[in-house]
Amino acid sequence: MRNRLLCVILIAVLSVSMLVQAAGEINLDKDIFVVETNIDAIMKQGSHDFFGYQPVTDEFLFWVAHDYGEDVLKKIAENKNYSDPEVWFQITGKSIYVLYDEYASFVGMDAWDYSHVHRVEKEGDVSFVFSGDVTIHEGAATTNHMDEVGGIDKCFSSDLMEIMQGADVFVVNNEFCYSTRGEPTPGKDYTFRADPRRVEALKELGTDLACLANNHVFDYGADALTDTLQILRDADMPYIGAGENLQEAERIQYYIAGGRKIAIVNATQIERSTTFTREATATQSGVFKTLHPENCVRAIRRAKRNADLCLVSVHWGTEGNEYYGGDQVSLANAFVEAGADAIIGGHTHCLEGIEYIGDVPVFYSLGNYWFSTSANMPGDYDTGLAVIKVSQDGRITPSFVPARFHVAVTSLLTGDEALRVYGYLESVSQTTSIDKKGKIKRR
Repeated sequence: MRNRLLCVILIAVLSVSMLVQAAGEINLDKDIFVVETNIDAIMKQGSHDFFGYQPVTDEFLFWVAHDYGEDVLKKIAENKNYSDPEVWFQITGKSIYVLYDEYASFVGMDAWDYSHVHRVEKEGDVSFVFSGDVTIHEGAATTNHMDEVGGIDKCFSSDLMEIMQGADVFVVNNEFCYSTRGEPTPGKDYTFRADPRRVEALKELGTDLACLANNHVFDYGADALTDTLQILRDADMPYIGAGENLQEAERIQYYIAGGRKIAIVNATQIERSTTFTREATATQSGVFKTLHPENCVRAIRRAKRNADLCLVSVHWGTEGNEYYGGDQVSLANAFVEAGADAIIGGHTHCLEGIEYIGDVPVFYSLGNYWFSTSANMPGDYDTGLAVIKVSQDGRITPSFVPARFHVAVTSLLTGDEALRVYGYLESVSQTTSIDKKGKIKRR
């Protein structure tokens, strides 16, 4: 691999240099010597932090010189700060994680997983938008209404649809399976299964990522879960949080945008006292569970070794409880210590508080977003979207988009109604306030 790459680079350098040398402008031997000198300096003095814990080699730095110019390599070497990985972004406009991903793709690195790295074609700030719990299962009041009115786009206000479809990355908590197989889990009060064609509704919302680590994707057993995974793959819908084995269930999705690489991890704490939903293992299908923090902590640490930022979507808490519990706080602290940069929770079916742990925003629960358990229409409820804006300098700005569910339609709230929801969230939060535009700030 080293010889092949060096040949490619040296041939490219030689081709350009021969043309320029004709004008007597540069000397090839001198240029190669300068590149090698800069590479030696970087490799000898660069810390693990500086390299972002990526397996950086001489070949990678030759590639940087070839693709980004010898001056870039020179600036990195002359910077003299060999511990701060931000140097890569300041000089190239791309973080070390993005650069290494490009390099791995260029050389065809066999061990590099490209299928779960998505590129968002956008410069500047990037928005990651998360919904609460969503069901499209057969027989549900919301699903029946969707069929009656002719599509899921009629089940959200047009301005809310614009926000979902306009998000750079829209993440939905998919609380059901897609299948026509299987039987309801014995002893479970509520089981949710959708006809596979319902995946089109998920796409119509503008969904970019389906989170499956919850207590309903396994409601109809292993065959229905297998169908769900295949249906999503066939629809080109990325998913996380469940799989045919633990390796797939704990897989991380990465997004490259604005020169940064952002990871999303999904796990479920539920169920805590029952085992209706099967946990994925090395040899069996199921969901990625984190009843205790170890599993998700491991995934977060792996994500932070390969990305600038890590966003965690977690299914946790107690249904119907508007106050987050000590178990949620304990998990959140463990996730933050492992490297989580934002945490977005679901499962409680109601809004819970929003807090800061250090610099990390924690949405303890977004509640239901578009959700019913039976053919009986649920009563009205407040809901909303969590927005994580990532700026080019790598900073995170959290905000909340308020909405309300009424007779199978979720609508954006504005004016006094929006302020009412902000006021409620502040009342169940201890460390945050929300301004009139929904921006979340530390008190």
